[in-house]
Amino acid sequence: MRVSAVIVGAGSSTRMGKAISKQLIKLMNTEVIVHTLMAFEQSRLVNNVVVVCRNEDTEAIEKLIELYGITKVTALTAGGSTRQQSVLKGVNIVKNTADLIAIHDGARPLVLPQDIDRAVENACIYKAAALGVAVKDTIKVVNHDGCIVDTPDRSTLVSIQTPQIFETKLYVKAAAAAEKQGRDYTDDCQLIEALGQRVYVTEGSYTNIKVTTPEDIILAEGILSNRRNMEV
Repeated sequence: MRVSAVIVGAGSSTRMGKAISKQLIKLMNTEVIVHTLMAFEQSRLVNNVVVVCRNEDTEAIEKLIELYGITKVTALTAGGSTRQQSVLKGVNIVKNTADLIAIHDGARPLVLPQDIDRAVENACIYKAAALGVAVKDTIKVVNHDGCIVDTPDRSTLVSIQTPQIFETKLYVKAAAAAEKQGRDYTDDCQLIEALGQRVYVTEGSYTNIKVTTPEDIILAEGILSNRRNMEV
């Protein structure tokens, strides 16, 4: 099975509150996007990578790929106006050569190569798989007035992560159906669910956080520091 990864990092980064893209923010002196790409570089099962980014970040990311000797990146492309459109631009580059497509947030730099590979293995079995972790907190449903209206059973809840990995033909079919219906999803599993296809949840790691706000930088650097101390 040939596996292509689509790394999506074309968002506006408004919640980070910084002048530069969060892909280019440094964690322990190394850019977020480099940490992300290195995880896929070290994956046993991912063959190549497409990066979807903002036009203004392309040159900087190309330089980082060369600087760090990242060999699996075969293409960079500009993103679309929504996440779903950005993903599809990356998918369209590899859809004729990949059996499986692994879609990953560029701003999840702490994903572990072994977790990527386990999700790929499960996608080979179930056609669709995604990393996820059990929810620790009690989750509440609130109405538009901010009042609690329901409390879901926590034992049935997971916090879904990326990569989310799908058979290429399945993803292309799901994306076409969503476009026809005028649906625009923020999560790729939703595309697949809308077709009635089940998605297997591969147990991930609580350290696979998404770097979205300034507080996440502090947390991410703490995780990286701990990992490095454990390697010594």
